[in-house]
Amino acid sequence: MPSRREKIEALLQDEPGDQFLRYGLAVELDNEGRTDESLALFRSLMRDQPPHVASFFRGAQLLVKLDEIDQARAALREGIEIARQQGEMHAAGEMGELLASLGALGE
Repeated sequence: MPSRREKIEALLQDEPGDQFLRYGLAVELDNEGRTDESLALFRSLMRDQPPHVASFFRGAQLLVKLDEIDQARAALREGIEIARQQGEMHAAGEMGELLASLGALGE
C-alpha cells in the first residue's frame, strides 16, 4: 500500500505546479526526517507567484528545528508581509507569535 508521500507524488505527476500538493509533500518529507528535501520544497513554494503563505510558517518551524534561527526570522518577517498583502491575517498572526517566541534565541 502506498504511503501518503507516495500518493502525493503520484498526484504531482499530473499536477506538478499544484501548491497544495507540493506543500503536502514538503510536510510528509519533514515527517519522514528528510529535512533538506522538505526545506527545499518549502523554499520553492515561498518563491512561487503568488507565494504560498503557509510555507513560510512551516518552513520557519523547520528552520528553528534545524537551529537556523536567523533564517527562520527572515522567513517569518517576509511571510508576515506576504500574508498581510494576501489578506491572510490569521496566518500573519501565527507567524508573528512564532517570531516573538524566538526572542533572543540564537542571538
